[in-house]
Amino acid sequence: MGKSQKKRSMRRHNPMRVPDSHLPKGLESAAEASTKKEAILPIIQKMESPDSSERQWACVAVSNLIQNDPSTRRLLQGKNVVGSLITRLSDSEEEVWIEAAGALRNLCIDGGYDICAEMYNKNILAPLNTFVPKISSSLSQFLVSPKSIPENTRKVIYEFAENVITIFWCLSETSNKALNAINSVNLVPFLMSFLAARDKLPTATVTAAAHSLYVLTDDNWPTIDAIRSNADYVSCLLDIVRSGENPPIEKNNNDASNNRFVMLGVLCCGILGNLQPLPLPNTLSSLDVNQGLVFPLLQPVISSVSLDTVVEQVQGLVTRQESEPPEIEKLSLKHVPKSDHKSPIKLELEHLENRLRTVQLALEILTGACATLPDPVIQTTGIENDTEEIKDEDADMDDATMEDDMPLDDCSQPATGGPHSPCSVPALAQPLLMLIQPTPLSFPPSSSPSCHPPITSVLSAVHVSAFECLNNMFLSLAAHPQSPLTADDSTGRAIWGETWASLSKVGLDISPGQERKREIWEIAVGVLWAVGKIWKGKIIPDEGHVQILMNLCDSSTDPQVQVKCIGTLECLAQHPSSVDANRVISSYLLDILLTASASSKGTEPLLQAVSALIDIYSDETLPYDINFQEGKFEEGLTQSVDRVRKAVRAIDRRREPDLRLRGEDVRDNLTAFIKYRRGLQF
Repeated sequence: MGKSQKKRSMRRHNPMRVPDSHLPKGLESAAEASTKKEAILPIIQKMESPDSSERQWACVAVSNLIQNDPSTRRLLQGKNVVGSLITRLSDSEEEVWIEAAGALRNLCIDGGYDICAEMYNKNILAPLNTFVPKISSSLSQFLVSPKSIPENTRKVIYEFAENVITIFWCLSETSNKALNAINSVNLVPFLMSFLAARDKLPTATVTAAAHSLYVLTDDNWPTIDAIRSNADYVSCLLDIVRSGENPPIEKNNNDASNNRFVMLGVLCCGILGNLQPLPLPNTLSSLDVNQGLVFPLLQPVISSVSLDTVVEQVQGLVTRQESEPPEIEKLSLKHVPKSDHKSPIKLELEHLENRLRTVQLALEILTGACATLPDPVIQTTGIENDTEEIKDEDADMDDATMEDDMPLDDCSQPATGGPHSPCSVPALAQPLLMLIQPTPLSFPPSSSPSCHPPITSVLSAVHVSAFECLNNMFLSLAAHPQSPLTADDSTGRAIWGETWASLSKVGLDISPGQERKREIWEIAVGVLWAVGKIWKGKIIPDEGHVQILMNLCDSSTDPQVQVKCIGTLECLAQHPSSVDANRVISSYLLDILLTASASSKGTEPLLQAVSALIDIYSDETLPYDINFQEGKFEEGLTQSVDRVRKAVRAIDRRREPDLRLRGEDVRDNLTAFIKYRRGLQF
């Protein structure tokens, strides 16, 4: 059966800091959950005030009210705060449009894709585009004669530039329409100018520009071509990465500027990874970005953080914050609040959040770099068709071969380089296994909400990204079935155990607001399959694990998740001495082919179940083959032939040619296998 190799989507996770999926739909429910609903109307009214100070105050108040408060954000959104703020971007007073940009930036980050889509639909790009030349002009002036402009003025412009760039970045991830519109602006020279002048500009502003470039170079050829065509741009990115090859990362370092420095290096690694191969006319053109830059820089980044330590620090800071007298928010027009005013404790919490987001970003880049799979190779078992096999009117292929199969639906096409040799588990594995272990703040129960929702959001995102990276890494290793690694039983069992230890902490109770739990399970089963593939026959099946995998397969509506569950069960069934587990798994797989439950599964899971049974019982000398004989599996498989034929015939050759070929392989393998088993003498 041919391998299904599809390009893995590398879109990053929703940047929403405080997910609101757990909140009931509708403004009424948001009003009930919000403690600040009385402040909404005055803000909306003052947004249209003839007094510029009131308009400025309203913009700042939006930033203050939405912080970690999704219900109030929804109420403001219901009052068209997005449209009002976009209008304020064209305000006659500079202070107003500066604060409006800050509020919109915060809405992008705190609200995620939905609010970004609303901004795009309400034509936010029109005023944003006018700011680009203004910021460029001011930046040039600052660089030529920095002392001629007051420091406070420079700071305001730098922060404004950061806000505008961040909005561009968030909009780029919203939709293809928004991305195409931003491509037409040609932001590359504008954004690269910040990276080129990084030594003279605030790191936060430079990092925002790098973040925007990272998103815009993600499978987006207009931006990729614009950077690759300019050798100075590529050299600038290389210089930044190389200056950070040995960053001063310390586990207990609370220096926010150091974290921004690390983040900048990580982002530039990601940009170069998106650009490769590098278009340099010298020896650097053959540089393996993954081996030479990405892995050396990013492995220390993901190894530098202890999630348990971060959670302890967060809990300590929150406890201190609760013990301090509460800050009284005065919506006074006499003293316009600063949108960036934060207490020392809030700044420390933000720093911890940013450290985790740096780790998450590094994981996402490593996930792409780990997708180093070779081309599919067909492995034969020596079982061939002949004139006596059961015929199918659609059979139009050469003699079929029976192949050990794993659909590679979560990985991209082969990339250059990799984190490992085929003979050893990469050093990357250990920190990844640490990062998949949930903490008390990762998935707090709905009855006890998180003490700091942004930290909870990024922790769960780190777990998801770490699982994705493990998935690609072990799929790459599984592509080398003859590797000496397969002889190291203890390593395989340890990795298997660590993965299940994480999943047991994640749990199967997925309440509203904990949707990432489901995402983790769907990715983790791919990790389990890859590990089972590498150490096939070496992993001792656990009754509880087997039952969970079967339940997940039955409850999921995603055919790819079902395929992964079946593939994992197939590997577990091949532990030679686990005869009882083999019987349970094989009976379950045969039921998929013969009972009504098959109707709840798509064509690919059906084909995978056939392939799994053939693979499990291809060696009649194994102890568990007694299950095939006593369970009359040959009769069951013979009964399934018609169902398999019909399923293959229903696959559209033009729309799904690879799946059709794969189905024909399975169909022919099945008939050959039945003939082979009939010919055995017991």
